[in-house]
Amino acid sequence: MSDERAFIPLSIAILTVSDTRGLDDDRSGSVLVERLTANGHRLADRQIVTDDVDAIRAVVQGWCNRADVDVVITTGGTGFTGRDVTPEALEPLFEKRMDGFSTIFHRISYDKIGVSTIQSRATGGVINATFVFALPGSPGACRDGWDHILEPQLDYRHKPCNFVEIMPRLDEHLRRGGRST
Repeated sequence: MSDERAFIPLSIAILTVSDTRGLDDDRSGSVLVERLTANGHRLADRQIVTDDVDAIRAVVQGWCNRADVDVVITTGGTGFTGRDVTPEALEPLFEKRMDGFSTIFHRISYDKIGVSTIQSRATGGVINATFVFALPGSPGACRDGWDHILEPQLDYRHKPCNFVEIMPRLDEHLRRGGRST
């Protein structure tokens, strides 16, 4: 008997945060869609919203309330300009913040772009038992985030541990009589 695990496809939603992009020229969103589908996952939804806290929150909260969305990945709005508000939109919603996501992202990014990685505020966390990750808006950053962090962690076969195996337990606090959804 083999101890190999079977692949479990996830349903992943992609949100591009941009004041200037449309679906036809959203290279970063396209990189993520291509990679997730090439890995056997399903695209649950894909949207583009402007750099606006309320707009970002509305889409992400809507997806996190859907039973058919396992993971949300955003791209864009993680820098320091006045319009970059993705972390401000998402982090207050996190029930659990994933500091390690940012740390590992910066480690990988540093090897590629050096100290310029300091200009990213990539972040991750859990909202309503849904993993949410915010990547920078460049195609290279999306490739790095997917290839080196998200691809292995969203694959049930990855050992010694991965996000997929803990997904059924993300809402334990809700089942124990904690807050309701």
